[in-house]
Amino acid sequence: MSTTSRPEHAPHEAKLDARPSKGRGFKRTIAAYVALTKPRVMELLLVSTVPVMFLAAGGVPNLWLVAVTVIGGAMSAGSAASFNMYLDRDIDKVMKRTKNRPLVTGEVSPREVLVFSWVLAVVQAVWLYAFTNLLTVFLSTFAIFFYVVIYTILLKRHTEQNIVWGGIAGCFPVLIGWTAVTNSLAVAPFVLFVLIFLWTPPHYWPLSMKYAGDYDATDVPMLGATRSGAQVGLQVVLYAWATVACSLLLIPIAEMGIVYTASSLVFGGWFIYESHRMYSMSVRAKAGTEQGSEARPMRVFHASITYLTLVFVAVAVDPLLPF
Repeated sequence: MSTTSRPEHAPHEAKLDARPSKGRGFKRTIAAYVALTKPRVMELLLVSTVPVMFLAAGGVPNLWLVAVTVIGGAMSAGSAASFNMYLDRDIDKVMKRTKNRPLVTGEVSPREVLVFSWVLAVVQAVWLYAFTNLLTVFLSTFAIFFYVVIYTILLKRHTEQNIVWGGIAGCFPVLIGWTAVTNSLAVAPFVLFVLIFLWTPPHYWPLSMKYAGDYDATDVPMLGATRSGAQVGLQVVLYAWATVACSLLLIPIAEMGIVYTASSLVFGGWFIYESHRMYSMSVRAKAGTEQGSEARPMRVFHASITYLTLVFVAVAVDPLLPF
């Protein structure tokens, strides 16, 4: 990895902090603030929150509780994402994938982003305390701390295992959904917590393979930029198998029925197949027997999202059925 291409400006330099955000229209301003919350990532986090509430309730939970938990969770995730953009604005302006983010384009200033991040963090805590319980507030707030401090500040720029441990922040929604309903913790949500923990590397590493040049240009040691496609592919295969194995643990622990059992086996088998396919193509490409194979990681990236979504849909549907 190159050490001479590190971004010219560090994240705390005043020059960036002085970036103006004048001349914006109302709609552009709203769009910029929405973009700060990384709505596509937020959607994925919320997909894991609501189904767990069905599981915790053993059926349809209080829909008002679902709504307020989703709103609180969205603010929590949005706060973490906004803090992340504030801290990573120096590398975001270098990476092609992030060059259109609001701080890079000047739609909002660093000061505005920092204020927005803190406001969301405080409001989500007050909101969840008013409508859920203190345990849910603690978990939601700790998730922000973990993503911002542990992942963004301490891990992301210093170890290629960054997304492995940093991915823990994305596991908290399952605990938040469970505690919002029960005001307690149990083994079942922790199984799903570990499932998402194991799922995160094979989800994100293929993306880092595609954008390896971006990470190399910013000197961020993401595995897809520091290792060969075959090495990353092998890790993706191992984590995919571990993810599916973990999903099966929920069957005896939460007494899941045929819908979840079939879904975890069928969709899990498909996820494993796609992972093996990427690994095989990477190995052949390394050996020079197949051209263009390195471009396939995004297939696994999208498959991982579909897999997780379908498994969690099964988590929600299973308690509603008598078998």
